[in-house]
Amino acid sequence: MRVTLLGTGDTTGTPTVGCDCETCLAARERGIERTRFSVHVQNERTGESLLVDFSPDFRHQFLTQDVPLPDEALVTHIHFDHLDGLGNVYRLLDDLAVHAADEVDPVTGESVADAIRSKFSYLDRISVEDQTPFESFRACGLDVTFVPVVHPPLVCYGVAIEDPVTGAKLSLSGDSTYAIPEESRDVLRNPDLLLAEAIVPASVCEYHPIGGDDYDENGVARTFGTKHMTREGAIALGEELNADETRLVHVAHYYPADEAFEEPLAVDGEVYEL
Repeated sequence: MRVTLLGTGDTTGTPTVGCDCETCLAARERGIERTRFSVHVQNERTGESLLVDFSPDFRHQFLTQDVPLPDEALVTHIHFDHLDGLGNVYRLLDDLAVHAADEVDPVTGESVADAIRSKFSYLDRISVEDQTPFESFRACGLDVTFVPVVHPPLVCYGVAIEDPVTGAKLSLSGDSTYAIPEESRDVLRNPDLLLAEAIVPASVCEYHPIGGDDYDENGVARTFGTKHMTREGAIALGEELNADETRLVHVAHYYPADEAFEEPLAVDGEVYEL
């Protein structure tokens, strides 16, 4: 299983358009990007490729990274930075199976799968495949499981992807607070690689109107506001899940410049062989 991090940024990416903060300036000087979130998973046994989420930066990512177009795809939730890039497959692919959860969101009255059907009804080359959370399904020769996480007000899912032959396992936290349910954690547990959302360091919580949450024994916030994990929360999640390696993704430009490119914060283009 070959994992390529196509996009490791949050909804505005780094550098952020029109921003001259020290972190964005440093990113420009170093030639580093964190485009909107997307992950490419290649099954080297079968030659097939699975895409996790459709970044609005889809075109740029596939032009700059040495990866093939996907054979199948997953969508974790309907926020634009994870979904709107799906429109880019127009004229690029003859057919594409897009897997998404079938659980009805009480806020929207439709599932993620139904929302994709509605929004992209004009894309006759995609087929949306309904999947039930916690029930494993096969995509590109890999076993995939959606698990509910905590990203209010909408439903959102983490993902476990495992090679049934080699046992290699990739887990993604999805956009979530630290308060991921235990049943979901059990599915995500023991990955070779965990991609954990870490939008900001815990120190930034003081600037959020709500502050932080899910404090550890030292009073450090593992949740930023009500929707995302802090760096410290993501690292703690990796430890709790017994991940062999944890990379922090969905990173915002609010990290101080002297911390923004330090380990284990990921940047676009990282490749992992599991």
